[in-house]
Amino acid sequence: MDKALQTMIDNMPEKTGKSLNEWKSVLKLKSFTKHSEAVNFLKKVHAVTHRFANTIVTLSKEEDNTPADLVSQQYKGKENLTPIYEALLNVMKKFGDDIKITPKKTTVSIIRKTQFTLIKPATKTRIDLGIKIKDKPTTARLESSGPFGTMCTHRVQLTDVTQADNQLTEWLKEAYEKAD
Repeated sequence: MDKALQTMIDNMPEKTGKSLNEWKSVLKLKSFTKHSEAVNFLKKVHAVTHRFANTIVTLSKEEDNTPADLVSQQYKGKENLTPIYEALLNVMKKFGDDIKITPKKTTVSIIRKTQFTLIKPATKTRIDLGIKIKDKPTTARLESSGPFGTMCTHRVQLTDVTQADNQLTEWLKEAYEKAD
């Protein structure tokens, strides 16, 4: 957990009136279909600032899972995709020691100063790799962002570890360099 997030959690009782665990208990009593509904509930009903509300909702969904647990859950039943995921990480770790790998419930964000790549096991046979490279034309392989929307500018579909090749490495390196 990064220092800023830990400080926010430590300050939560003073700033919001409840600890993170107490807020998690409040949210468990409700049923929200969207993240924004839970955030708005905390803001309107409990007068929690947007920043704290968003953090509370995000952390309540993670159920205190470790990053390794989150990745393991993403690839459950899709273990054949794990070598592709690991190959992608190995490629990007070589770019520099300023990369932060952030697993979430359904994706893994790769961040420098900003997110430049998103890895998502999309199906049992395919990883969707979101890449953020502004002003880069699409190609047959480097598609428009598709399901990633505005989080990424492009998507590459990977079904085999050999697809983590030199061309893909060049695109990832370009995205990394632009994320400074």
